[in-house]
Amino acid sequence: MFFIGYESILTPVTLELGGKSPCFVHRDANLDLAAKRIVWGKFLNAGQTCVAPDYVYVHYEIKEDLIGRIKTYIAQFYGEDAIQNGRYTRIVNQKHFDRLTALLDSGTIRIGGQANRDKLMIEPTVLDHVDWDAPVMQEEIFGPILPILDYQDLDQALETVRMRSKPLALYVFSENKTVQDKLIRHLSFGGGCVNDTILHVASSYLPFGGVGESGMGAYHGKRSFDTFSHEKSIVKQTTLFDLPFRYPNVQNSLQLVKRFLK
Repeated sequence: MFFIGYESILTPVTLELGGKSPCFVHRDANLDLAAKRIVWGKFLNAGQTCVAPDYVYVHYEIKEDLIGRIKTYIAQFYGEDAIQNGRYTRIVNQKHFDRLTALLDSGTIRIGGQANRDKLMIEPTVLDHVDWDAPVMQEEIFGPILPILDYQDLDQALETVRMRSKPLALYVFSENKTVQDKLIRHLSFGGGCVNDTILHVASSYLPFGGVGESGMGAYHGKRSFDTFSHEKSIVKQTTLFDLPFRYPNVQNSLQLVKRFLK
């Protein structure tokens, strides 16, 4: 009789899990540039990127202006009929297509909304009057549907996002450094951009990864090497002398050790 044993090996892992990445547009933002960069970042690959802006959270005073500019740039980038545009991307499969088209009822369609199941294409779509409890706000969209929500008070908006799952990315459009810092410092997220979208992923000098529900660990460039490497911690001790207070037979040794290690 004999026994064969198997050694269990634990491999380091990093998880990038996506999530609902908010895009804040404050009332002092450069609106035209914000609209242009949001349209590019959201509808790149028909929204099928893990760091696409999942929804826009805009100050109520500029919401209509922003929607108008988004409409202009959608037409400029993809034409009046994106489904007929040979450079516009298909949805990955029918199951995902059906899931996305079901989300179109989550609000009022302000831009787009047309879909072709045979071609697996949904044109760039903007939803207004979206409630936080709507189906489109319950999961990562991962498609060309952009909900627009508005706020009056930035602090309340910040708390509303803080109550939800930690996103993979955060995008902030504002010319005010205080606003930028407030959102960056008080929200937990993987990475992001100020006055742009997506570009933080392109740099090999920046670690990329999620936090909490949006992932763990980071990679890109040297950080990938570090993530899957193990640094051995070694202490080389001298034998020329020996400090006696570390040993239990010395009076007040514990207090002395604590004081020494401070």
